Amino acid sequence: MIAAYALTALLGLLTVFQFALIFGAPLGRFAWGGTHRILPTRLRIGSAVSVVIYAVIALLALDCAGVIDLVPDAVSTVAMWVVFAYFVLGIAMNGISRSKPERYTMAPLSALLAALSLLVVLS
Repeated sequence: MIAAYALTALLGLLTVFQFALIFGAPLGRFAWGGTHRILPTRLRIGSAVSVVIYAVIALLALDCAGVIDLVPDAVSTVAMWVVFAYFVLGIAMNGISRSKPERYTMAPLSALLAALSLLVVLS
């Protein structure tokens, strides 16, 4: 259960970060390949989609951990394995970014999210 809460908290912090990007904060070097200081409209839309994905992941993690009951256990378990794979892919994608700030912050963060997701699904 602690891993689910930690995962949810990190996703909350990422949501704040994505909202900052959506509203024009000059943090683009940490996201979407790091090529834009302030994100163009298409990447701001991508950040908005990310916020929705983070919310779904948080709900799935809390469901899988038994904190809430939204979907059958089998569904949340399979979904959390998909989430784990998603974050593992994130490690690779952030790790090959041309942006050093993105590589050095988001790749380790993705690794932490993957580890927490794995702990949730195995608990």
